Amino acid sequence: MLLASAAPAAAQGRLEAKYEASLAGIPVGRGGWSIDISDDSYSAAAQGGTSGLLKAFAGGTGTGSSAGRVVAGTLVPSTYTATTTSSKKSEVIRMVLAAGYVKEFTIEPEPPVDSDRLVITDAHRRNVLDPMTGSLLRVAGTGEVLAADSCRVGTSIFDGRMRYDLKLDYKRMETVRAEKGYRGPAIVCALYFTPVAGYIPDRAAIKYLAAQRNIEVWFAPIAGTRVLVPFKVTVPTPLGTAALEAVEFVTTAVPPRTAAKTN
Repeated sequence: MLLASAAPAAAQGRLEAKYEASLAGIPVGRGGWSIDISDDSYSAAAQGGTSGLLKAFAGGTGTGSSAGRVVAGTLVPSTYTATTTSSKKSEVIRMVLAAGYVKEFTIEPEPPVDSDRLVITDAHRRNVLDPMTGSLLRVAGTGEVLAADSCRVGTSIFDGRMRYDLKLDYKRMETVRAEKGYRGPAIVCALYFTPVAGYIPDRAAIKYLAAQRNIEVWFAPIAGTRVLVPFKVTVPTPLGTAALEAVEFVTTAVPPRTAAKTN
């Protein structure tokens, strides 16, 4: 899911979060997300799987990871890996990036060629982020991070198969309360999805997402940084609202390396 923007270098911080997914109020999955941001690098790792009734019909698990450098306050990804496993198949996507350019990407096993899929060109692999880095909203400047302007940004994502654009816009402020960890304000942004290449235009799911105007992402801060992370995501579907919400959201500010030294 969203968006890294330029910002001055900030302090360091960590996040350990656990999420639950639901559809029309019925639990369908759970997962975790760990993020570590230092003065010159960052890493993020996530894992999740289906649960409840959905697991009985379509069990599956997935993991993802991204790592890169922090350059003048900007998150610059260098590697991305995503693995999905179900009863029918397993798939691994790997990418190597440099300065916003996808130098290499592979999908194992290699998917069959589909003539209906819009071709990915070299231009589509430039000035992009991987999906996990794109989920981190880096707020520029030195002012309040939970401000309306923090939502008014957009980015380009390449996930190893598809290139798409995400745009945010400010909606409102809310207060969130995790069962463990963060309790406080969150900024709610509207999310708009625009497919660009690497997809099949006639796919119903792509058309549905591109037409949506009611997707919301609720962002909360990582302590000690200018990075906001999704606390909650809601997507209207024909079967009811799909939601992903943090039940644990534990953030810790980490002193900069120079400040950690003692005599």
